[in-house]
Amino acid sequence: MSHANNPDLKNRLRRAEGHLATITRMIEEGRDGIDIAQQLQAVIKALEKAKSVLILDHIDHHLEEIVGPIPREDRDRLAKLRELAKYL
Repeated sequence: MSHANNPDLKNRLRRAEGHLATITRMIEEGRDGIDIAQQLQAVIKALEKAKSVLILDHIDHHLEEIVGPIPREDRDRLAKLRELAKYL
């Protein structure tokens, strides 16, 4: 799957976009700094998740490009590495 067709990546970016639009409105309305900081944190988290999805998708795509189709038992082992990578 190409990055352009990854629905999880698109959804996460749209979520970040929505949070960012909210922040802009909040600033224009003169909202409290704590509320704005919370929304900024939401944008940061959404972008971090999108980055993770993109990187893992990229690795998967190019790994199969290099080694060919990955057998089921190896996919399970790769799933453990993917799980570990979320802590990067």
